[in-house]
Amino acid sequence: MQTRKVLLVFDGGSKGNPGLGYGSYAVKTGPQTTITRLEFGNGVTNNEAEYDTLITALEMLVDQEDTSQITLEVRGDSQLVIFQVLGRWKARNARMRVRRDRVRELLRHFRGFRLVLQPREDSVRVLGH
Repeated sequence: MQTRKVLLVFDGGSKGNPGLGYGSYAVKTGPQTTITRLEFGNGVTNNEAEYDTLITALEMLVDQEDTSQITLEVRGDSQLVIFQVLGRWKARNARMRVRRDRVRELLRHFRGFRLVLQPREDSVRVLGH
């Protein structure tokens, strides 16, 4: 089986902080892009919504794909998420540490992965919000 490249773009936020959490992610495999919108309920911080969006997207890929043959590029505009997952920043908050560890666990399912911090306007362009 041939290795496939998949692009995942994620973004999350909250209306109020904490407040009503939401997120969206795009998965691009070849010429096809699928965008999914999420709602997390009330009492969610912006950073929790960012992490929860990424976790939901990774869980979907792990559940639906043979991730052992996927090289994944993850793009987002959250410095906190990207730098904590990469180990550049510490996750001092226990809620963030649990989420960071879950992302790392899910990424181990892939043949390879790369995390890229991108400008907010690029996320908005791809996700449409």
